[in-house]
Amino acid sequence: MKLVSWNVNGIRAAMKKDFAGSLALMNPDVLCLQETKAQDDQVAEALAEIEGYHLFSNSAVKKGYSGTAILSKKKPLSIQHDMGIEAHDQEGRVICAEYKNYYLVTVYTPNSGNGLKRLDYRQQWDKDFLKYMKELEKKKPVLFCGDLNACHRDIDLARPKPNYNKTAGYTQKEIDGIDAYIAADFVDTYRFKNPEKVKYSWWSYRAGARGNNVGWRLDYFMCSDVLKKKIKETDILNDIFGSDHCPVMLELK
Repeated sequence: MKLVSWNVNGIRAAMKKDFAGSLALMNPDVLCLQETKAQDDQVAEALAEIEGYHLFSNSAVKKGYSGTAILSKKKPLSIQHDMGIEAHDQEGRVICAEYKNYYLVTVYTPNSGNGLKRLDYRQQWDKDFLKYMKELEKKKPVLFCGDLNACHRDIDLARPKPNYNKTAGYTQKEIDGIDAYIAADFVDTYRFKNPEKVKYSWWSYRAGARGNNVGWRLDYFMCSDVLKKKIKETDILNDIFGSDHCPVMLELK
């Protein structure tokens, strides 16, 4: 199974930047998308030319904002939207697809915002999302992927010191949220296979950040510890364009 996760920063915009070509090149069995920025009918319309995949989407109440989707060659056993918590379920941030041997969850974690004004909410989200993952895990192993909107360690961003505790995505409280996933026996698959490798998945559109590789690793595949032995390959696909994020990939044996 080849799984890919990608924050597309607007699926309609991505389609105009050869999303279809990128999908064909990557050829994943399952593609998880974040930040579709479209209602369900608009996602379906944007992806109408894509063949060979079952489409599932979850849109925000607010139009043109947030949103997630899953494209799967094999139809999942079941699909579940959201966490069942009203405070979190207005922005289309979670889809859970059930397969025979595991659950696959795509998640677009809330950004803490300019001036960290949403950091308190973000902390509550992290706690509730972890609880949701552990509830799923009681039934079968879990993979979750997406834009977690946080870097875990200094190695995960180009300029850690000036951003630490000042910029959304690299505050201690957000780091603590990632630490909590690890402490709960979820494995950061990329770092598990590449403990010292420096690679980023997001770059600001400002000041030529991508060309200069001044980036952040915000996008992850995490898995239940029992799935660790199934990891064949994991990568960050820097050569795929079309968004301010690039896709991340996980291949299972």
